[in-house]
Amino acid sequence: MGRRSDHTRAELQELILTAGHALLAETGYAGFSAREVAKRIGYSVGTLYNVFETLDDLMLAINTRTFVEWAAWITERLKAVDGDRIAVLVDSYFDFAANNRNLWMAIYDHRLPEGVPFPDRYATDRRTLTMIVEREIARALSADQGDRAPALARSLLATVHGHCVFMLNGTFALLEEKHPRKAALARVREALAAAS
Repeated sequence: MGRRSDHTRAELQELILTAGHALLAETGYAGFSAREVAKRIGYSVGTLYNVFETLDDLMLAINTRTFVEWAAWITERLKAVDGDRIAVLVDSYFDFAANNRNLWMAIYDHRLPEGVPFPDRYATDRRTLTMIVEREIARALSADQGDRAPALARSLLATVHGHCVFMLNGTFALLEEKHPRKAALARVREALAAAS
């Protein structure tokens, strides 16, 4: 039987998110279930859906938490850098993905049903990561090219992401690419040189 009156709604939300995030880290998206989250916190699955309207809403909240952690991870690494910030940015992307594989992959494995808009309430936290990349790209460009940073950042994120996915899923091993990080960084440097 659930502990229906033990926690406020805000406390329940935090309990659910913490347990859901931990479960997702353990099992990945394919092994994730709201029922298991409910079991871990000692509430019924109905209680979860009183706090998060749907499984998609819960997944969006958990994945947004991952984005927040990822942005903090990258920010901490950039704080310690005096020199090559672009190399740290690329390495941080790979490191976070490798160290948090299930959480990182769940961001891309979970998709909203076609036609369902992305909720505004999660957009700001998710945008933080992109803003970090945009800021670093703008710093690397010549002053008169700074306005190109947002579009270039999106393309470079896609480039690094593709290299990272191929590294983690073994595709680069099949292609005999022994240094995917270096390859990703080289592509980023080429694009920045061309844009400056």
